[in-house]
Formats: sequence, C-alpha cells, structure tokens
Amino acid sequence: VQLQASGGGLVQPGGSLRLSCAASGSVSSINFMGWYRQTPGKQRELVAGISSGGSTIYADSVKGRFTISGDNAKNTVYLQMTSLNPEDTAVYYCNVAGRSGVIGFSSWGQGTQLTVSS
Repeated sequence: VQLQASGGGLVQPGGSLRLSCAASGSVSSINFMGWYRQTPGKQRELVAGISSGGSTIYADSVKGRFTISGDNAKNTVYLQMTSLNPEDTAVYYCNVAGRSGVIGFSSWGQGTQLTVSS
C-alpha cells in the first residue's frame, strides 16, 4: 500500500491549509489514519488521528485549530489546518494502518513541507 501526500506549502501566520493523503494499492480495510509532523532534531509527533469508527485524537497544540477527516470510499485522509502559526512549521507525514487481504500494513507517506512565515 502506497501513500501520496499533498497540500503543503508556504502560508502566512493566521492562514489555513488542507493536507491530503491518498492510499493506493490493495486496501481491504483501514483501521487508523493519522498525520504526524517532524522538525529538525525532534522526534516525529502525532498531530491528529482518526479511527475507522470515526474517533479522533489531537495533539494539545492543535486542538481547536486542526480537523482530521477521512473518506473511506477514496481511502483518503485530510487535515484541515487553520490559525496557523510559525510553530506549526514542519514536515507532515501521513500514516495509514489497516489490512491488505489477511496481511496487516502500516504505511507512511513521503512527507510534505509546511512553512508558516510572513
């Protein structure tokens, strides 16, 4: 299963952006879809996640500003980001976990850069 992330770029503080991540290949079911981010010298951290049942989890730093959603028909996960600030600058990675037939998988996207700067 391959993931293709898109939507990163340069945004001014206070701006908004939406990231997308589409899974392709033999996907039988998806259990979890999430977005992580990483800055130089720091560990990758979970930003937001959504389960197959629709339950969501957010990092405290993005609660109220970011919204994760999934389109099961398209095997796609989105991250709508608002009120962006320079601390949100990072490489964002999507992760999707599920099953391909009887085999479980956990795939990562290639990363997309978000820069928040004036």
